Amino acid sequence: MTGSMKTLAEWLDHAERLHPKNIELGLERAREMATRLKLGFECPVITVAGTNGKGSTCAMLESITQRAGYRTAVFTSPHLVHFEERLRLGGEAVDGARLSEHFEAVEAARDGMALTYFEFTTLAILRCMAASQPDVAILEVGLGGRLDAVNIIDADCAVITSIDLDHMEFLGPDRESIGFEKAGILRAGRPAIVSDPVPPQSVIDHAEAIGADLWRVGRDFNVSGDKQQWGWSGRGRRYSGLAYPALRGANQLINAAGVLAALESLRQKLPVTAQAVRTGMAMVELPGRFQIVPGEPALVLDVAHNTHAVAALAENLDAMGFYPTTHAVFGVMADKDIASIFARIGPLIDRWYFTDLPTPRAARADDLQARWQAQNTRSDAASSAHASPMQALQAAIDAADPTDRIVVFGSFFTVGGVLEHGTPRLRARHLSPGS
Repeated sequence: MTGSMKTLAEWLDHAERLHPKNIELGLERAREMATRLKLGFECPVITVAGTNGKGSTCAMLESITQRAGYRTAVFTSPHLVHFEERLRLGGEAVDGARLSEHFEAVEAARDGMALTYFEFTTLAILRCMAASQPDVAILEVGLGGRLDAVNIIDADCAVITSIDLDHMEFLGPDRESIGFEKAGILRAGRPAIVSDPVPPQSVIDHAEAIGADLWRVGRDFNVSGDKQQWGWSGRGRRYSGLAYPALRGANQLINAAGVLAALESLRQKLPVTAQAVRTGMAMVELPGRFQIVPGEPALVLDVAHNTHAVAALAENLDAMGFYPTTHAVFGVMADKDIASIFARIGPLIDRWYFTDLPTPRAARADDLQARWQAQNTRSDAASSAHASPMQALQAAIDAADPTDRIVVFGSFFTVGGVLEHGTPRLRARHLSPGS
């Protein structure tokens, strides 16, 4: 079987069929496979867990360490458009052909063991990362932390970003139980950076119980700032006059603070200059995180798909200033707290374009529309349902005036669906010849 599978698409198709469940948490299979594959890293490893802010944190760590001259390898999930985005080597998405030999190695070592899609692909990606011999490896946890396949690798530094309610069927019913799962990435005697300003007690308790080197906001590091610039101070180091991170949104300062704490905690193994910090923060890029695409109308892309992230999106939209009409393309998984998402962002949205998504886990567009209609109290708001994110976006473009804005948010499938053929640059067809 191994020799006949050559392309990345064929490997991914194979990976989908190895296990009856899409998600089955637990480290026994992945640990056993790591032993068989002799998986490990010679360089410092930074592992990032949390509900929101993981991708942004990884992107900032990558941007700064690259500018400090280090060869970086970054694993994130899920992807927006192409699977290859899950592994960035030196800042570039990996070539799919390069992954194939690592899929073959995993398949050979598997020897009939049933691995989930995430386990199978994660093992191949980790093997490819290690083979690239990076100076630093940055790993984003897929789901939770304690039982996520990424956790087979011992982190030299663990970062826990903001924690909120999401994936509760796997992680537990409240922030305390979810915090305990995230805290599973911490290691005894090693830095544990907690950038959530109000972390669950379970995270603190676990860090202290195992003897991790806990770094907390307000105690071990602080941020300050005005409209123009910000500063960071931590154990024995300060940065002042920093430009705000190139990733937009007020929440990014919390992520940036955790990034600087992580780099400070690893200063002996991975020194970075103040200039690398400044340039790295100013140049960081990450599609789909409050990404504003200039045009007429303006386009905003955001993978906010839980209440906490949608609250941040609403604040960021509020701060953008006045737009006559805000159109929203929205598609999301059925297990999300859809009522509270509507409650939080509904006042800002004038026209909704609900979309189906290409996965059985997604809520159907007409169901989303019915749920929105059931709670809508605005006589001036309207909605429609569409078969795909691109069709929904096109409907929004057709209805929008040049001075409006269109927000595409929700699942990675929603944002990825409008990025399939590159970033859309909008030019409303209603533009008068003189404008």
